[in-house]
Amino acid sequence: MSKQTVLVIDDERDIRELLTITLGRMELDVDAVGSVSEARSALAGRRYDLCFTDMRLPDGSGQELIELISETYPETPVAMITAYGNVDAAVNALKAGAFDFVSKPVDIQLLRRLVRTALKLSEERKAEAGGAKGAQSSDRLIGTSAAMQQVRSTISKLSRNQAPVYIGGESGVGKELVARLIHEMGPRAPGAFVPVNCGAIPSELMESEFFGHRKGSFTGAHADKEGLFQAAQGGTLFLDEVAELPLHMQVKLLRAIQEKAVRPIGGRDEIPVDVRILSATHKDLAALVEQGLFRQDLFYRINVIELRVPPLRERRGDVPALADFILQQLATESGMPSGRLKPDALAALESYHFPGNVRELENILERAMAMAEGDTIEAGDLMLPQRTHTADGTGGAAVPATSALRGTAHSDVPLEDYISNIERDTIVKALEEARYNKTATARKLGITFRALRYKLKKLGID
Repeated sequence: MSKQTVLVIDDERDIRELLTITLGRMELDVDAVGSVSEARSALAGRRYDLCFTDMRLPDGSGQELIELISETYPETPVAMITAYGNVDAAVNALKAGAFDFVSKPVDIQLLRRLVRTALKLSEERKAEAGGAKGAQSSDRLIGTSAAMQQVRSTISKLSRNQAPVYIGGESGVGKELVARLIHEMGPRAPGAFVPVNCGAIPSELMESEFFGHRKGSFTGAHADKEGLFQAAQGGTLFLDEVAELPLHMQVKLLRAIQEKAVRPIGGRDEIPVDVRILSATHKDLAALVEQGLFRQDLFYRINVIELRVPPLRERRGDVPALADFILQQLATESGMPSGRLKPDALAALESYHFPGNVRELENILERAMAMAEGDTIEAGDLMLPQRTHTADGTGGAAVPATSALRGTAHSDVPLEDYISNIERDTIVKALEEARYNKTATARKLGITFRALRYKLKKLGID
């Protein structure tokens, strides 16, 4: 079996020799050149499985070589060799299509890990003709709208490099699913995908959660603990709701990303980490930067490439396929026949605004299955909030269909919570009036006994 080939482009002789020796010990066939013109000749005469290029070369820049390789030899991953701390050059290289970057002085262990990951990617690109991973994306991202086709295409491109990706979009659009697909379709798929909700970790525990700690480093630290970065070693760390990070933690996160190393609390030495960073939030991160609530340097570091996931109202044509998929999932989970939407129910869904996006559609259909008589869902079973109208005739806020029971919705309460509170109050009152006879309560509410049982369980009513 022939050796895999690597091209090293650097005008420093010591760097060329170091990489040639290190990669040679990994049983790779290495060519090393010192200029753009020599690199162009080498690329024209031989196919390479991986390239390394310095940023500054005597007759040009590594940036133009990255662009050349990305356009002309797309199956060949290319990594930038950059001066220590030169974050701007690294970011520009990633945007131009680089797979990753290596800082001088070169850390041999990090270099070896990068090479192994890159060579996996090279093999996958050669085997991509069958399109198996694209099919996987199609299977899990439901919809054929132009917006979703664009998202699929972008995911496919992003899975081929190691650039940090910022996934923007409203709550409920499926940002975590997009992050998982970027991970699963790339060379890091065998590694762990570690999602973390940054808003769910108490501020005082964040450093320990992200970087780990050593036994005895603080009260309660009874044993060594690895952090999220170590848990994601060789894989992907997904920072959901990254806007919720406090400023002191943003500084530490920035250093970990730039240095590709973490220091556990109480530890003396930094631990190298090989982790790809994906992040997401439903907030306007750029606006938070302007307000001084999010560090600009961290924003540029995690937002090398931005992927926007469209809200459901921008792809209404996908609603029928999404609804069918969700109903089939609910049927599988419950062991019951799949629900069927009547034409009036489907029309109601297609015309609804969906402020809660796909997550809201899931909740609506789950509730409708509990409310429906049999397996057929009618428009009334959906219990869609009705939109109010202002005096000038324009559309106002969405108000739950059951709002007459408790007045109008409060703007500071999330719609889903507001509806749940109404349902809980109404069911508790009906139970009290029926002296906790569930059959009588269901009759009083005008719902099936099965629907009442479902709601009691969902709402936690004992």
